[in-house]
Amino acid sequence: MSEHQTSAPANSQTSVAQDDNQLIAERREKLKALRGQGVAFPNDFKPADRAAAIHAAHEGQTPEGLLEQAPRASVAGRMMLKRVMGKASFATLQDATGRIQLYVTRDAVGEEVYAAFKHWDLGDILAAEGTVFKTKTGELSINVSQIRLLTKSLRPMPDKFHGMADQEMKYRQRYVDLITDEEARKRFAARSKAVSSIRDYMVQNGFLEVETPMLHPIPGGANAKPFVTHHNALDQEMFLRIAPELYLKRLIVGGFERVFEINRSFRNEGISVRHNPEFTMMEFYAAYWDYQDLMTYTESLIRHVAQKAVGSLQLTYGGKPVDLSQPFERLTIREAIVKHSEAGSAHVDDAAWLINALSKLGLSEAKDKLSSKSLAGLQVLYFEEVVEEKLWQPTFVMEHPVEISPLARASDKHPEVTERFELYITGREFGNGFSELNDAEEQARRFQSQVEAKDSGDDEAMYYDHDYVRALEYGMPPTGGCGVGLDRLMMLLTDSPSIRDVILFPALRRES
Repeated sequence: MSEHQTSAPANSQTSVAQDDNQLIAERREKLKALRGQGVAFPNDFKPADRAAAIHAAHEGQTPEGLLEQAPRASVAGRMMLKRVMGKASFATLQDATGRIQLYVTRDAVGEEVYAAFKHWDLGDILAAEGTVFKTKTGELSINVSQIRLLTKSLRPMPDKFHGMADQEMKYRQRYVDLITDEEARKRFAARSKAVSSIRDYMVQNGFLEVETPMLHPIPGGANAKPFVTHHNALDQEMFLRIAPELYLKRLIVGGFERVFEINRSFRNEGISVRHNPEFTMMEFYAAYWDYQDLMTYTESLIRHVAQKAVGSLQLTYGGKPVDLSQPFERLTIREAIVKHSEAGSAHVDDAAWLINALSKLGLSEAKDKLSSKSLAGLQVLYFEEVVEEKLWQPTFVMEHPVEISPLARASDKHPEVTERFELYITGREFGNGFSELNDAEEQARRFQSQVEAKDSGDDEAMYYDHDYVRALEYGMPPTGGCGVGLDRLMMLLTDSPSIRDVILFPALRRES
């Protein structure tokens, strides 16, 4: 079977595997011959031009103008298409910027090279030099005078018309996905632009970029189950960080008044379209800010990133519009329940009604356990079960209960809740921030409550961090801090249904 023909039917997987094995064997024989000639895998060619730049420079010129100028081009890339026609052939070369067509003739490159070219395979990496021209159909091309094989590809490319049809294989073999899917390349280029724009925006606003440890002696900064490891030299248990928060706030104590970190964090929890155990966050902290300042800044940051990464504040996600240009709504948890659920103002403050409603929703928590929760705690549970998914347009939801916000400052007006917010877009949480608790004695008391919860079986409860309390005892100025999930933000900006679509190498079960 020629690998340039249409692949076997999808219901004939065994046959496809056999055909692929045969093609791989044929390619290995070709490589063996190259080794025998002493020309396998040369490393002495440096392309002077890129496909996109060639198109940008010459696409608007007339065929006659190009013929008169005869501009030279030197390119390298992967051969994605090939059409052999006797003494002349066409090939399409793909580099990191795009594609350019090659026109290869026996007379121009010589009989020996042309004969070799006809046996090169799709996926091979080539180097070519020649003059830029336009074909009779107007396609910008390079009339090749020299062409070489730089890297022999040993595996056949996916079907050229359909690419990789198996979604899991796109995640597992991202390198092939990137070769064959232009949208995947654009998606990850947009991610790179987004991260760069975040970094630029933070620095322009007076924030200092820092790096804090990824191995922690005590996990902290979030309610999450950590990955556990062992440090041999120190002979002690260590944890992959679940958040950089406590280290960043130590830097605020130390006198850096604005800090941020674009960081990888790890949580030993479930995998879903929204969750990967290894993920990217940006956390930032500013002295003399409160949660209201944080919301204003986070809103402007997200607008900036969207404009830089995708060029628009009018987005579409899953076929529905998302408008980042309008002021983000700000609601307390109570107000969100009143606005978006049947509880309304009549039942939002009725603990018995909320318990009954939550029980009907099939929560795993027993009714007697629900009865032990505060009204604010019941409202949070009801919000998560009923309201959260309805917050499609950007919405800040504020004032979370103290018992689930161990690092946040309590409200002066309503001490049972905190000066905290979560940002929701498309029914998902994108960020979490609050006025920081800087009272060392109150923080110690909150940590002790977390220890008691952990002793009672809560794997996600926080540890008691003595050094962090000691840091607060030196005095931390009033501070606001926020974390933004960059993977979820990229899902929004690129209209991606799964977090795996925006992580180059997502976590997967080991191949059998």
